[in-house]
Amino acid sequence: MTTTLPPRDPDSRVAQHSQPGEHMTPDEFQRYGHLLVDWIADYYRNVEQYPVLSQVQPGEIRAQLPPDPPQTGEPFEAMLADVERVILPGITHWQSPNFFAFFPANTSGPSILGELLSAGLGVQGMLWATSPACTELETHVLDWVAQMLELPGHFLSTSTGGGVIQESASSAALCAVLAARERATGFASNEVGCDGTLTAYISTQAHSSIEKAVKIAGLGRERLRLVEVDEQYAMRPGALAARIAADRAAGLTPCFVAATIGTTSSTAMDPLPEIGAICREQGLWLHVDGAMAGTAALCPEFRWMQRGLELADSYCFNPHKWMFTNFDCDCFFVADRAALIQTLSILPEYLRNQATESGAVIDYRDWQVSLGRRFRALKLWFVIRHYGVEGLQMQIRRHVALAQTFAGWVEADPDFELAAPAPLSLVCFRHKGGDAVNQRIVEQLNRSGALYLTHTKLDGQYTLRMSIGQTHTEQRHVAQAWALIRAASRG
Repeated sequence: MTTTLPPRDPDSRVAQHSQPGEHMTPDEFQRYGHLLVDWIADYYRNVEQYPVLSQVQPGEIRAQLPPDPPQTGEPFEAMLADVERVILPGITHWQSPNFFAFFPANTSGPSILGELLSAGLGVQGMLWATSPACTELETHVLDWVAQMLELPGHFLSTSTGGGVIQESASSAALCAVLAARERATGFASNEVGCDGTLTAYISTQAHSSIEKAVKIAGLGRERLRLVEVDEQYAMRPGALAARIAADRAAGLTPCFVAATIGTTSSTAMDPLPEIGAICREQGLWLHVDGAMAGTAALCPEFRWMQRGLELADSYCFNPHKWMFTNFDCDCFFVADRAALIQTLSILPEYLRNQATESGAVIDYRDWQVSLGRRFRALKLWFVIRHYGVEGLQMQIRRHVALAQTFAGWVEADPDFELAAPAPLSLVCFRHKGGDAVNQRIVEQLNRSGALYLTHTKLDGQYTLRMSIGQTHTEQRHVAQAWALIRAASRG
């Protein structure tokens, strides 16, 4: 059955203006919306001119805000003026082409417009019944993504698993730990709580979100094992097997392993085939975190890093890191959706409805910790349709090529050295002068506002990280950054 919507005739609009304290009229929303879109477009035209790292001092922004809320409504123009005056100086410009810190958190025009549409529709997508399009588009787009990355077939919704959009890789990790806990206890932990014997395993280079998930899930920090890494900072399978065996001998119950393809510190790649084989043999849930690097698998030449993913129970990566989709958007896939749903499902009377009772629909509230959820699939849908697979591949290859060029400059300079392999878009390097010199480089450049770098420690040494993946970064920005780095190294 096709639903026919009433026609929209823009010429039939009657100009309306709200009074103070009243709702904004559609005409006003249209006018101010145009004004705000123009402001954002101008921001992108000029973002390169701003200091990348905000230069304000702690408390400086709050000091400019009135101590009490306004008693009467204010005009939108005044709000936008205060964005310029108060807010903009306190922004660290993640969308600057000179942003090389942490990880790319890039967005794009189609993503912003998708987010605007999502906000405008104001959908609450907790159940299929609360907006069928919200659920069905998400299911379909996640299947698209699985195909685009050539993920194992069981991660498709047409198989035993499927995908869901989480807020972040942290949320995905928590869901994976919870499902692992329940599977290991025969789904008894939700009823009687953890007994203190469950253990989990990560490498020493894994993201801190896994530790947080283990704490929240009730396993406890003392039951998290940090597994040694090799000279390329990847988890040692033999060390993992030894730790699992030791815990079993001590009467404990191993239940969860998190492997990483592309660690935050250095883009280290854990060996999934070997780790997966151990997890299968031991009956452990294997979660794979591809948060930062996973987008690279859009390109066939980078799918080597996914070898062994067919052995994983869950996998996640973040389009909001390197796929031109604004935060928050984590794609979380499970091989067995029944285990996840049984872990997280709860059905109070006020959520009961005919569609859910039929069993013919997905209710994504059962795939995440929170009940409510936004229409995130719109922005990802817009991005994929705007760029197409070939356009996304082109952009990823461009960023990787820029990073490889930068790595070559580092290798050719007698004063610098690479600190880790650089297979994708992150280059870890350092000045041979030692920690103090490297720290001075970072601090001096960040104070200047010309670019933004962050650091890590590898083998106990202060290491610079050059993360190249911002939407609008070009070779001239990378070349300028290298020139500034070398200049800063000389004091």
